[in-house]
Amino acid sequence: MITGFVRADAWVWAVRLYKSRTQATAACRAGHVRVNGVRAKPAAHVKIGDRVVVRVGGLDRIVEVRQLLVKRVGAEPAAAAYVDHTPAPPPPSEFVAPPARRDRGAGRPTKKERRQLDRLRGRS
Repeated sequence: MITGFVRADAWVWAVRLYKSRTQATAACRAGHVRVNGVRAKPAAHVKIGDRVVVRVGGLDRIVEVRQLLVKRVGAEPAAAAYVDHTPAPPPPSEFVAPPARRDRGAGRPTKKERRQLDRLRGRS
């Protein structure tokens, strides 16, 4: 355990939010990591008690720093290094419409079929 502060890219990599240090650094440069609501550069300081928002796979993970880590550790110690405040994902909808398909080689849709497709896709 370290006292003081740690680089943002090193910490998000050490607690296994990104698979590699390179990905963590690239995410910081791209603006996908925020520390206390402020966009974090790779060398930004992370302290105990800071709130870090990380975009991983299109979803935002909201974590609070409990322990400072510089080197990557196992899954259990990494999970103990932060408190996850990420809200639960929304439940999947019960009905998912199948994608609209046309038979291959059926040619250009008629005017009636185009209107039906537009209605199905929510256009006018």
